[in-house]
Order: sequence, then structure tokens, then C-alpha cells
Amino acid sequence: MKRKTLLIFLICAFICRFVSAATVDTIQVYSAIMKKNLKTVVVTPSQYDSGKTFPVVYLLHGYSGNYADWVSKAKGFEKAADTYNMIIVCPDGGYGSWYWDSPVDPQSQFETYVSKELVFFIDSKYKTIRDRTGRAITGLSMGGHGALYLALKHQDVFGAAGSMSGGVDIRPFPNNWDMAKKLGTYAEQPERWEKNTVINMLHLLTPNSLSIMIDCGVDDFFYGVNQKLHEQLIYRNIPHDYLVRPGAHNWPYWTNAIQYQLLFMNNYFSRKPNPSN
Repeated sequence: MKRKTLLIFLICAFICRFVSAATVDTIQVYSAIMKKNLKTVVVTPSQYDSGKTFPVVYLLHGYSGNYADWVSKAKGFEKAADTYNMIIVCPDGGYGSWYWDSPVDPQSQFETYVSKELVFFIDSKYKTIRDRTGRAITGLSMGGHGALYLALKHQDVFGAAGSMSGGVDIRPFPNNWDMAKKLGTYAEQPERWEKNTVINMLHLLTPNSLSIMIDCGVDDFFYGVNQKLHEQLIYRNIPHDYLVRPGAHNWPYWTNAIQYQLLFMNNYFSRKPNPSN
């Protein structure tokens, strides 16, 4: 009898766990500025049907990646949607857009797409907190640059921003990762490079205008530029979290790093009043 009771208990526990799991969907979002549909992964928490509204974290992929990178290469991170009762959105940022509105390539207008078109779509289709206090953005590598770049330029849209192994200063890498295809070469278009690198955009910040978390491994080729960004933020008296651990530019590092990022974002959401409830 005891064995039967235990078996029933274990089956019920399994079913409850399955039923309460976060939902992972892949949707199509139309970009008017690029005149094409783009796939996006949306993770909703198990409590989504509760009637409340939820904060949203936009999670960006790196160079050569796509919308599915996070769910396919960092499996398990989506549990945070349940843990923190948040929606996680993983957009497609193109093969090497760097999340700029490219003055060279009309099919690479990802600043407008992510910060305006996608946010509008998600707010219109999902039960979101439609305010900067309910939106955060983070990403890895190219997406770490993109998250800070978009948040700095659109502080009316995002209240918190993070970066994991981010390319936060593009200037030391003029021949890498298709950046010249999006901005023109550094030699020919130096003003574009200077204007569109995160480390040169800190004048847009005032203390506490944006909650910021930067994370980079000490063995990462972007470690040096992240350290300099951290020093510049300190010099300008901009509060931020700066996390450094052993690790390189790879998925084992990011699978760990995303846990800290989502905890940081949840802490930000918890501090802010929800204007929608």
C-alpha cells in the first residue's frame, strides 16, 4: 500500500511539474522597415493565464547566431520564466547586424526592429507591463553590445540592460565580424565607428537612469574592453554591477552567466512599481 501511495505521489508530482513548465513558442514578427518576417522565440511563465501582467526580458544572440540560439544551446535557462514570473523574448538579430540601423545595408535595420517594432508587437500580443519599468534587455557578444547600445539610446523603452562577453568597444576590431559591412570601413567612416561603439555613448547616462550589469570572463578576448567600460562607468559615477569570473567566449560561460543576468533583471523589476496593475 505504501509503495502504491508513493508511486501515485511521484506521478502527480511529475504531472504537476510538467503542467507548470514555462511555454516556449516560436512566432513570426513582421518588420515594416525591413519588409520581412523574422522568427522570435517567446518564453511565457506557467502563471501566464493568471490575469496579471508580466515584465519582459529581451535576450539577444551573438554574431552568426539566430533566434533559436538560447533555447538550443543554453537549455534550461527558460525555467527562469517560471522562477521570476517573467516573459523572455529571443529575437533574430541577423547574422551580423550588431543591432544597428545600418546606413549601408537596408536589410539590416535592427535598432528600429528590436527597440520599436518588436517591442510594440510583444506589447500588443502578450500581457506585458507596457512601461520601461517592466522591460529589460541583455545579450551575449554581439548581443551584449546590442543590448547596451539599444538601452542607452532608448532609455524610454528599457529600464535595465545587461551584457555577457559584450563587444562593448568595436574600434579595436576593424576587420572582424562583418562590422565594416554594416558601417563602412573604419578607415573610410571613422565617425560612424566612433558614434556607434558603446563605450563612447556613456554621455547618454546619468546616475541611476539605467540599471546596468556587465559580465565577462577573464579569458575572453573582449575582457579588456569590458574592463575599460567598467572603469569609465566608475569615473562617471554611474552605478552598475560588474561581474568577472574565470571563463572564455563560449556557451558554457553564457549558460552560467544568463542565470546572474536574469536574477539581476528580476531584482530590478521587483524594485519598481508595476504601473499596469
